[in-house]
Order: sequence, then structure tokens, then C-alpha cells
Amino acid sequence: MAATTMWARTVRRLGFDHNPLRRRTDLVDGWLLPAVIIGFLLLGPLTATVAGVWAHSQNMAIQRADRSWHQVSAVLLEPVPGPLFSDNGGNSWLVWSPARWVADGRTRTGQVPAPAGSGAGTTVKVWINRAGKVQAPPLTAAGAGNRILIAVAFTLAGLSAMLTAAAVAARWVLDRKRIASWEAGWLSVGPQWSRQL
Repeated sequence: MAATTMWARTVRRLGFDHNPLRRRTDLVDGWLLPAVIIGFLLLGPLTATVAGVWAHSQNMAIQRADRSWHQVSAVLLEPVPGPLFSDNGGNSWLVWSPARWVADGRTRTGQVPAPAGSGAGTTVKVWINRAGKVQAPPLTAAGAGNRILIAVAFTLAGLSAMLTAAAVAARWVLDRKRIASWEAGWLSVGPQWSRQL
């Protein structure tokens, strides 16, 4: 019974019941949600593909630049703050800390990424570019995949927000037109009713 009632309500809302009192604004309003859903289903795969291709091309450019880097050994000058909760060694993140390394025969100092909890004097491997500056570790295949997923997710979220905003704006315009139509109808019928009284 509930399914029949829901089906009848949907048919009525979409204007398939041929109600002569239904205005055009009511029909457009009834079709807003289906239009947004259809728009998302049609545009979603297209925008996701474009975002994925764009993120992939960005990843390729980053990985091409990363190929010119090479690793050197750096000696930490200070102890690296450890994790607040060790989790039996499970927490191991990188913290930028002061260190010294040799690049192109010159000794350099600066900040390098080092595992949290490392002591002063510990040797760590770091990536440097052609200019001898330390870089974050190169983009891995897993990192590249994550960047693509994030780009696609943000693009789909943006598309849904845009379609929702368009539907809300259309609903606001329809409500304005509906109110104006009701006022015009009342102005034409109201005087006739007042004469009857």
C-alpha cells in the first residue's frame, strides 16, 4: 500500500496525472530533483574522467621532475621530536629537522625530513634536486593514485554542489513566480467574491 501511495504521489508530482489546475511552475518544480539526478549521472563520469586525466598528467610532470633527484646521506644536528604516542613503533612519521649533508662536494645545512624520534647524529637518506636542495620524497605510484582519487572526489563533490545550488536557485525563482501568479489570480477573483458577500 505504501509503495502504491508513493508511486501515485510521484506520478502526481511529475504532472502525469493531467491535473488541469497544475501550473507550469509546479511541473518544473516537480522535475527539478529528477533533473539534478540525471544531470549528475550524465556529467559525473565526464567530469570525473577529465579530473582523473588532469591529475594523471600532473603526476607525470612531477615524476619526470623527480627523476633528476638523487639521494644523499644527511646527519641530523638535533634530536627529532618523537611521537606523542609510540603505539609500539607503529607511529613513524617524518618531521623536518636540521641536518648537514654533502652535495656537489660542498657541505650544506638545512631542514630534512627525518623519522620522528631519531637522535642527533643519526644518518638519514634524503632526496636532493640538481641545485642541492632537499626535497620531500618522490611521488610514489600509491601517492599518484591517491592524488587522482582525491581530484576525482573533489570534482564530483563540486559538481554535486553546483547542481544543488542551481536547483536551489531555480526553486527560489519558481517560488517567486508562483507567489506572483497567486497574487495575480487573487486580484482577479477577489473582487468578485467580495461582491457576493
